[in-house]
Amino acid sequence: MAATASYSYGLRFDAGRPCLDLVATVGARFSEEPVERLDTPERLRDWLLGAGVVPPGTPLGAVDASWLGRFRAARDLLHRVVHAEVDGRAAEPDLERVNALAAAAPPAVRAVRTEDGTLVRAVAAPPDCGALVGQICRDAVELLTDPTTRGQLRQCQGETCSLVYLDMSRGHRRRWCSSEVCGNRERVARHRRRHG
Repeated sequence: MAATASYSYGLRFDAGRPCLDLVATVGARFSEEPVERLDTPERLRDWLLGAGVVPPGTPLGAVDASWLGRFRAARDLLHRVVHAEVDGRAAEPDLERVNALAAAAPPAVRAVRTEDGTLVRAVAAPPDCGALVGQICRDAVELLTDPTTRGQLRQCQGETCSLVYLDMSRGHRRRWCSSEVCGNRERVARHRRRHG
């Protein structure tokens, strides 16, 4: 999604991990009117597929408003935990909740052959909401307990952006969640200050 407008309201998959991509489903959290990207069950289905939480073709007909509420609650929990860790603060009660959710068994995946003989991932059974929320929380546990990966966590330096992402750039000097969005806004603002 190259255009800023579509990027602002579209789903984002550029934070580096599914748990961080879930946190990114609220945009401009520090502004007066945050942008809600998980606004319908259909958008949650799109996010589950786009973030790679479930393989393509997974039946997601059971996704409804109750799933949406549970994923939003998990997102808010992960936002608090990730930001507390980035800021060097403790988030013990929230961390205990993440651990409890992570204990839910993720959906089993298996390798199946397509008609052309290629192996692809498929779920063994239709996933349930608790297992998928657990899978995202388990991803957060793995992220926060791996010192190397955790050391790559960065908060976007965009003025109104609260996104936390993995900085996997050479030299680890990336400043923005996205050069096309927050980076472009900063370049435009700098240009206006110089020539305004």
